[in-house]
Amino acid sequence: MSKLLFIQTLGCAMNVRDSEHIIAQLKEQDYEITDDVNIADLILINTCSVREKPVHKLFSEIGAFDKARKKGSKIGVCGCTASHLGGEIFKRAPFVDFVLGARNVSKISQAVRTPKFISTDINYDESEFAFGDFASSPYKSFINIMIGCDKKCSYCIVPQTRGDEISIPAQIILREAERSAARGAKEIFLLGQNVNNYGKRFSNAHEKIDFSDLLMRLSKIEGIERIRFTSPHPLHMDDKFLDVFCNNPKICKSMHMPLQSGSSKVLRDMKRGYTKQWYLDRALKLRQSCPGVAISTDIIVGYPSESEDDFAETMEVLEAVRFEQVFSFKFSPRPLTPAASLKPLDDEISSERLSRLQNAHAKILDEIARAQKDKIFDVYFEELREGGTACGRSFSNFLICAQGGEELLGKTRGVRIEKTARMALYGKVIA
Repeated sequence: MSKLLFIQTLGCAMNVRDSEHIIAQLKEQDYEITDDVNIADLILINTCSVREKPVHKLFSEIGAFDKARKKGSKIGVCGCTASHLGGEIFKRAPFVDFVLGARNVSKISQAVRTPKFISTDINYDESEFAFGDFASSPYKSFINIMIGCDKKCSYCIVPQTRGDEISIPAQIILREAERSAARGAKEIFLLGQNVNNYGKRFSNAHEKIDFSDLLMRLSKIEGIERIRFTSPHPLHMDDKFLDVFCNNPKICKSMHMPLQSGSSKVLRDMKRGYTKQWYLDRALKLRQSCPGVAISTDIIVGYPSESEDDFAETMEVLEAVRFEQVFSFKFSPRPLTPAASLKPLDDEISSERLSRLQNAHAKILDEIARAQKDKIFDVYFEELREGGTACGRSFSNFLICAQGGEELLGKTRGVRIEKTARMALYGKVIA
């Protein structure tokens, strides 16, 4: 008989892909997925440690799982928090059966079989491991193109949880994209900490190829209609990359450009490697070269060296670029990072700045949303919602919903926008 697996995924798209790899490996061990933690034979939580809140959530969640689980079931902690806490998890939660770091996903079968198994080697190399085939959605596929990160951003724990950057060989990526197309997925989503730095280092001798060339090869695969990726680094946004992005008809016109701060001084303190002027040059060139592009970003407010003038520069960039989406947070000191030892700003100051930033962006979003009224978008429908509504994404990544059912799923249809809101657009299918 099959065993039942319950898995909760916290954090980014890379964690989602790691969970898919875990599921694929465990399916080979006769596990099937359940959404009922009470009947699961194996309970996994795949963790995030980029900010402090998800780490706190981990221990409250696994405590609840311990109370809810059936007799004889196992609990495992995976992902980035597993990487940086390691054996400390056993001390704080003795009922946990194993701990598996973010760079050790391929060891999941061994972890399940071995009492108190722990593997958190951040330089374990899985770049050429042949993971089984599993996707959460039949309509799109996440594909890792690299693992780890070589950047030294002062606030970021990722290099301490995912190790050094290694690119996955192009032939493995292309093969995975071909498999995705063969099972009917029309969209692929490429994942990496700094995707446009792809090709700088492989584990073994492989063909030299950069991210722009990889995009061109992927776009030639029959059946793949849309290509998305995250996250490119502003430092590596050269003209070749922007040209391929703007002119390849299969690359979706939405770009995530993590800003973090609009102040060159704070960017230097953060060790981001670029200036405010460089960022604006790249973002505005993108706007000029690619009409209709949607640009999203990450912003950290209240970094320890941020003055009111520094924050004002962030607001200037916000107004200049007019991002379609902003993920904004107060600075969260993370262990194992240089910024962890810095004296934080007063929380009241950070909170007030975050509120100002979010309020200013809300006004921009309202204006952007209103401008979409009566426009027609090609929407690739991926999910159903209550009330007979189907939702999907435009080529520029707007979430768009329309009346419809399963007949729309996996299809691209024209939708005329009738109603707008900050987080979604609503319309009628016309073709």
